[in-house]
Amino acid sequence: MAPSLEEPTHAIRSWPVEFKSFYPAKQTAASTYEPGRTLVESHEAYEHDDLRPTFPDIHWGPLTEVPHFDKGLLGHPQFKNLLDGVTDIFDYNPKIGTEIHGIHLARLTDDQKNDLARLIATRGVVFFRDQDDFDIEAQRELGMYFGKLHKHATTSVPRKPGLEDVHVVYTDENSKDQRAMFAPTFLWHSDVTYELQPPSYTSLKLLAGPPRGGGGDTLWASQYAAYDALSPFMQQYLESLSALHSADIQAEGSRALGRPVRRDPITTTHPLIRTNPVTGWKSLFFNPGFVTKIVGVPKVESDAIIRYLNEVIATTQEIHVRYQWRKNDVAFWDNRVCNHSASYGFAPHRRHAVRVACHAERPVFDPAGKSQEEDLNARFGLPQVNKDGSGRSNYND
Repeated sequence: MAPSLEEPTHAIRSWPVEFKSFYPAKQTAASTYEPGRTLVESHEAYEHDDLRPTFPDIHWGPLTEVPHFDKGLLGHPQFKNLLDGVTDIFDYNPKIGTEIHGIHLARLTDDQKNDLARLIATRGVVFFRDQDDFDIEAQRELGMYFGKLHKHATTSVPRKPGLEDVHVVYTDENSKDQRAMFAPTFLWHSDVTYELQPPSYTSLKLLAGPPRGGGGDTLWASQYAAYDALSPFMQQYLESLSALHSADIQAEGSRALGRPVRRDPITTTHPLIRTNPVTGWKSLFFNPGFVTKIVGVPKVESDAIIRYLNEVIATTQEIHVRYQWRKNDVAFWDNRVCNHSASYGFAPHRRHAVRVACHAERPVFDPAGKSQEEDLNARFGLPQVNKDGSGRSNYND
């Protein structure tokens, strides 16, 4: 759940901004440029009003375990069905993030969907621009191909009936600034990891957002790469541990705001290191937003592990990718192997997106799993990474 998702309920503020329609059409970007300022779009006749957020007062029973088969296991090892005919594809960095052009997510064949799942499991998050025809029904249909859709217990759903399995991200020009309420590390999270079967393949489509340079980016962190950032001694230690993932903080926050909690909160134990069934790679399975304790160790040790892993996730730059959104863009990520964080600083722009996520398998640690970094280095003939920090070196800019 990203920051500033609530429907505004307070008085409208006056912002010293001009709207796009006030500018003559012939003015260029250079002639209207002011450092740090972007034009604010008017939404008087908003085309996605039916997908704006609401909090229905309904209640569901507890989730039970359901069978799951990962469609990524059916994908081609080189993703040839998906990539046939693409106009461009590139990685953001070696660890995480790939952008593909020339693909219409609403028109994929089953073979292409299987390849997409395999690619997402491999790269963590994949980005698609200009997905105008990927409407909410197509988004749900693709999500259902990968598994049972998750229904969130506390966050907003669309006003349009029958979409309780869609999560709405919404902030507009009247929303209050919440950045002072959260530590930056706390904003990093993977979605609903307290569930028995937390989601895998998760799509987010931007319906409206700030213009280029207006902020509102999303960041992802690879938990494959977070695991690989650890020493072999720390890896072995954490492989022996489990963590408590709790829904209590979300439920308490909703009740404090007078909103319904649609399913009773739970606390679930999951392994601290898990193995992805598609890639066979080990990843950290740690969630700064939901992990409350490490099982089986003293509190002072648990707190130290949590602080340490928070730092690894939030400050290890090479495991991050940052995406600058445009309208109708889609990000598709594997929630099992990524944390993500929204960013503040985009007021007074509207930021509206819809998310669909499917349940995956119950998290499992397989000691026969591999390290992503070691596997790829061996495959590409690269030297293995030195993890001995006791030597001396000049700082590398």
